[in-house]
Amino acid sequence: MEKKTDLRRLKHTELTVFREQALKQIQSGVKVEEVCKGMGVSRSALFGWLSRYRNGGWSALDAGKRGGRRAKLDGEKLKWIYETVVDKDPVQLKFSFALWTTVLVAEVIWKQYGIRLSRWSVMRLLRQLGLSPQKPLHRAYQQNSEAVTKWKEEVYPQIVGEAKKTGATIYFGDESSIRSDYHAGTTWAPKGKTTVVRTTGARFSVNMIEAITARGSMRFMTYKGTMNTELLKEFLFRLLKDTKGPVFLILDGHPVHRSKEVGEFVQSTQGKLQLFFLPGYSPELNPVEQTWNFTKRHNVGRRIIKGPDHLKSLIIGALRKLQKLPYIVRSFFRHPECAYANI
Repeated sequence: MEKKTDLRRLKHTELTVFREQALKQIQSGVKVEEVCKGMGVSRSALFGWLSRYRNGGWSALDAGKRGGRRAKLDGEKLKWIYETVVDKDPVQLKFSFALWTTVLVAEVIWKQYGIRLSRWSVMRLLRQLGLSPQKPLHRAYQQNSEAVTKWKEEVYPQIVGEAKKTGATIYFGDESSIRSDYHAGTTWAPKGKTTVVRTTGARFSVNMIEAITARGSMRFMTYKGTMNTELLKEFLFRLLKDTKGPVFLILDGHPVHRSKEVGEFVQSTQGKLQLFFLPGYSPELNPVEQTWNFTKRHNVGRRIIKGPDHLKSLIIGALRKLQKLPYIVRSFFRHPECAYANI
């Protein structure tokens, strides 16, 4: 049971400082739930203090003061706004737009309370509530959250246990492609004058398949065209050849990965190779995704591409360099979405 602070026992000066400390934590980015738990106060009390602050600044938190003009948004209203933005998405409230913008929050406040706020007032309000604008993580609506949880808590630990028994190496594998028109990074330039970087206007790409381990090992292969059973079997053959002992390879549910021909190849290895499949529509669970992001953003995406051969050369060079930097490959397994695999 959480310990609650008896605010009635605090002197006015102590209570004032207590309120200020709580709001400063919120403004520094600490979640409301964590402040409530850490300081032993209720949400209602915390949002009441936020309402006082919005209405009169820091001086309004003085516990010795009484009265003052009534705030448009009292503690209960702020609590509702916070919980709506944090716990719901606009689609649940019958909006067609899926992201919380200041304009959309202002509309929600108007519909709920009949109070008009400018987008700047809403922006200030959201920051005071400890919220900030962030780039969202997109998830397929077809994703089964229960299957994801089961994978992390049951299935993958079982794979790890079996690998330890048999001396197998666990790889995560995936295919990807990098296009010639992918660009990343920024450059310094005079204000108001955007720098122009000349590069090829042609569009082409290089396709790759890769497998990595939590210890930092990496194997890759480039190929032309689309992935098929013969290409996958060739990569699996190379992977077995380069790895001592059995191989446990984790892939997504692509039809080629689950094809009859690939299954027959796996059977022909007499237990040296086993395939396991991630939950559907869950690419974020695969650490290899971080490899592609790293290669695009820190290497190819910052270079001038002159042609198909040049692009392929850059990609192979970047991946070979990454093979010699196992500590970076290991860091991909510490990504929040992939930390479950860092065992």
